[in-house]
Parts: sequence; C-alpha cells; structure tokens
Amino acid sequence: MNDRKKNISGQIFLPLLFMMIGSTIMIVFSPWQPILNRELDYVGRIGLITILVLLYFLLRKNDTGKKYLAVLYGLIVLMAAVSLDWIVGVYLIDYVGVKDDSPVGWALQKLNEFIVIVTVVITLTKLSRESLGSIYIQRGNIKNGLIIGLVTFGIAAAGSVPMATLFNAKDLSFTRMLPWIPWILIIVLANGTMEEIMFRGLFLRKLEPIVGKFVSNLLVAFVFTVLHGAATYTVDQYLFVAILFPLALTWGYIMQKTDAVWASILFHAGMDIPIILGIFSNQF
Repeated sequence: MNDRKKNISGQIFLPLLFMMIGSTIMIVFSPWQPILNRELDYVGRIGLITILVLLYFLLRKNDTGKKYLAVLYGLIVLMAAVSLDWIVGVYLIDYVGVKDDSPVGWALQKLNEFIVIVTVVITLTKLSRESLGSIYIQRGNIKNGLIIGLVTFGIAAAGSVPMATLFNAKDLSFTRMLPWIPWILIIVLANGTMEEIMFRGLFLRKLEPIVGKFVSNLLVAFVFTVLHGAATYTVDQYLFVAILFPLALTWGYIMQKTDAVWASILFHAGMDIPIILGIFSNQF
C-alpha cells in the first residue's frame, strides 16, 4: 500500500514539477523575449540552473528521488540551451549586427538558434552517457518516418497560402514569394528540428517510465502550447492554440511510433511555412 501511494504521489508530483519548471524556463527566461531586464535575467538564469544542479546531486543520494533524475537533467539541459541561445543571440544582434529586417537576417538568426540549442542538447546528452537514441536522434523506423514526414510536409506546404490568412498574410503572389523560398525553407527546417529536439526529443523518454507514453506526450504538448500561447503573429489566438495543441500531440505520437525525430521535424517544418509567410508578407 505504501509503495502504491508513493507511486501515485510521484505520478502527480512529476507532472507538476515538469510543467512548473519547464514553463518558467521557457516563459520567464525565454530565448526570444525574456520577462526580466538584462541584469536580473542573467542573475535569474544562473540562480535557477544552480538550484537545478544542486537538486540533481541531492536526489542522486535519495532512493526515492532517483526516479526524477532523468527529467531533472532534461530541465538542466533545457535551461542551459535556452540561456546560451539568448546570450549568443544578443551577441549576434548587438555586436555582429545581424538584424531581422530581411529574409536573410531571419534565416541567420534561426540558424544560430538551431546550432546553439541542438549542439547543447546533444553535447549534454552525451556527457550524461546516454545515447542519442534517448532523445530520438536515431534511425528508428526510417521508411515510415520519411514517408509520413515528406507527405505531411508536402500537404502543409501546398496549403500554406490559404493557412497563412490565420497569420495576417497579405498579397501573397507567386512572384512576391519566390525570392523568399530558400530562406523560408532554412527557417522552418531549422526551427522544426530545434523545437522537436528541445521539447519532445528531450523529454518524452524521460517522462515515460513514470507517467507512461500518453501522459508524457500530453505534458510536453501542454508546455509547448503554453509557450506559444502568447504568440503575436496570429490574428486569432484562441483558434491558433486550438489547432496547435492537437498538432503538438500528433508530433509526439508520430515520434513515439516511428521511434525517431525525423517525421515530426518535417511535419512541424511544413506547418511553420504559413506562419513565416504571414510574417514576411507584413515586413518585406
């Protein structure tokens, strides 16, 4: 009976811990628009990652706490990744002069995010002596994954112009869009890869042993949707969230079923195309 109570309390505690800390990292210490001013932001980042690391080493000595280590380590990796992304991003904007006033500038900033975040996640995963398969970077069911990914990417790309109306797109003629295509492809593929590895890849397997596949997917989809809940690039926030949450669940389900990240990356990238079309049509 005591073991059962501990198991139930763990299944309740872990989701709450994950949602609370994960949402704090991605909202308060966002790599895109942090809430705190620069000095407090740096202090907060250092303070939170110090607390997470200390908690990790304390739980290593506790038999009950050991089952939370994988999730806690994932949160440390997430905090390190978004913090380095923010620091390097500030450097690019303030000192190198890379601006988001052109499609090329957008692509360079997104490539920077992709390189920083994916490098940190892969490096810290390897340092923990886990395989890249633990974050779904592996062959998996490559045939089904590529079929699903390429088909869904193609469908999303084909419907991107009408879908772009949700993102206030204007005057999307073929002539106007043609010069954007290479930069849009770079942006959506970099963003899809980065976000799928940073969210679903990093956490699905870590959560599964305690809450199961379905709930782990549900938790990650919830945090992912909350993060995008304040997006300013859509004309209907409620409709956007209503569409995004089931999409996030689908990307997680596909990743779990194909046992790899590739299909979810391509599907995600395809669904980002109308967002970028909407943004570009209002800026360039």
